[in-house]
Formats: sequence, structure tokens, C-alpha cells
Amino acid sequence: MISLSRFFKERQFLQIATLFLLLVLLAIGALPGYLKGNWQWKQPPPITNLKELKQLRKTGLILPGWKITQQQEQKLGSGKWSLQVMEKEDSKQTAILLLLPQNGPKDQPQVEWTEINSWGRMQWGEWQIAQYRQAQFTVKQPQIQEETKVEARFFRASSKNQTFAVLQWYAMPRVGHFSPLNWFWADLLAQWHKQRVPWVAVSLLIPMEPLGQVEKTWQQVKSIGQTVQSRLFNFNYS
Repeated sequence: MISLSRFFKERQFLQIATLFLLLVLLAIGALPGYLKGNWQWKQPPPITNLKELKQLRKTGLILPGWKITQQQEQKLGSGKWSLQVMEKEDSKQTAILLLLPQNGPKDQPQVEWTEINSWGRMQWGEWQIAQYRQAQFTVKQPQIQEETKVEARFFRASSKNQTFAVLQWYAMPRVGHFSPLNWFWADLLAQWHKQRVPWVAVSLLIPMEPLGQVEKTWQQVKSIGQTVQSRLFNFNYS
């Protein structure tokens, strides 16, 4: 289980990093524009593919080789997620995929992982986290002739009756990362070029042996994660 002291240290780091970013913005000239009412974050550029992202809540995300057996829009905390249960076509393997697409041009990633923890406790009575580590994987994207690098949260979540291998990250068009600060920096840079970086919070749950070693599931979980990342921004959800 992640200790409270570690949780608060991570939260304090995020707060300090955010404050530092704001100071950098002021130092490079954001203050004069803000005082004139022309600060570009006051009215950020539009997200060109926002409509397609929001559609995910209603349709879910179809993955090659997987059949969606259940899909619905689910209210978790302050956001509306797509909750889908999937079954692999050539085996009895199942998976749960939770997606929270960006809902508007000012919508920012913030407390999504905490919301998943609360959802897990509501579903199974408890949600014990163990064997946590940061996990990396890459995804080939022929359409842009480069690889997407993803850094995710990987851990075991368990209750008395159910155990999951869990992979979580914020998917973006050319990168993925579990920290909202990573998106914040990328979107800030994009806005200077009158562009935006859309995002989708991803939480992938794979059933595993009760209280087993989550590392045994890594190759399986990574493969599904790669498929999710590669599918999210090609806007071919059928």
C-alpha cells in the first residue's frame, strides 16, 4: 500500500512544481499580457478533435481482437467516464477499461487516479494498492513515423474477492504520462504556437490471480496498453 507520507510528499512536489511554473510564466512575459486582458490562457485555442474525444463516453473504445460486452457512461467523482468491460475474442481473458476524455478547452487533468480508487472501494468494498512502480512502454505510430513513449502507473489493486493488475496514464497524441504536470508543460508549449494538446485519462484493469505478483502480468498488460494508446487519437472508433 502507498503510505500517506509518500502521498503527501508527491502532492507537495506537484504544488511546488506548479508554483514554479507560474513564476516562470511571469518571468517570460505572461504578466503584461494578462494585465492587458490578452492572456492566451484566458481564452485558450480550441481543441480541434474535442467532439471525437467526447464521443468516447457514449461508445467506448473498440480494440482489435476484443469484444465489448458492456459499456456505459459512469459518473466518477467530478468526471464522466466511459466504463467498458471487454473479452478477448480468442480466449477467456477479460479486461476493464475506464476512459475520461477531455471535456472542454479549459478542462485539465487533476484528480482522476483518486477517483478510480474511490470507485474501486465502492465496487468491491476495498481497494488495496501494492507492488506499485512506474512503467514505460512505447507505441509505433506509422502515421507520424515515430514512436510514442508512455510512462504509466503500474500496480496491483485487490479486495477480498478480486485482484487486478492496473495500468494508468494520461494519453496524448504523441506521448503518455501518469502525471498531470507532464500534460501541463506540453499544452503550455503548444499554446505558444496556437495549438493544444488533448488528453484522455486511461485506467486499465486486468484480472489476475488473488494477491499474486503483478509483474507476471506485465507483458499482457503492456500489450493492451499499447493498443489503447495507438487507438485513442486515430478517431476511427468503429
